[in-house]
Amino acid sequence: MGRAYSLDLRERILSYIARGGSRHAAARHFGVSVSTAVRIPAQMSERGTLAPLRIGRPPGRGKLAPYLDFLIEIVEAVPDIALTELAAALEAEHGVRAHPSSISRALASAGMTYKKSRSARRSATGPRSAPSASAGRGTPSRGCARSRTA
Repeated sequence: MGRAYSLDLRERILSYIARGGSRHAAARHFGVSVSTAVRIPAQMSERGTLAPLRIGRPPGRGKLAPYLDFLIEIVEAVPDIALTELAAALEAEHGVRAHPSSISRALASAGMTYKKSRSARRSATGPRSAPSASAGRGTPSRGCARSRTA
């Protein structure tokens, strides 16, 4: 996404035009587009300031904002639900298609995360198989043994 021009540059463009320079000449002189050189004096006369407006969508007004309560309700009911399942539920219930990463960002902005807490119990599953006592230094383990049917 682009960035706004600095306040200093805006003031210099406005000063150039106020001294009698044309907007086209100001655009060439400062290396900006003609529309920018036209917009800056208009902004000053309309708003009384040269400060840039906020870029982007206002916070809290995204596509998923109206459905955030619905998503939170489902996550609280089924804490281990996958994001793809949440996206499918949102589409089935409200007809709104959203990418799982968008749902993740919306839930994170609401204070919900999938990060495990340190106080949670560890998994009860241990190693899948105990090491065999016969596997010494010179003997290959079963997974590495070569086939003897050659």
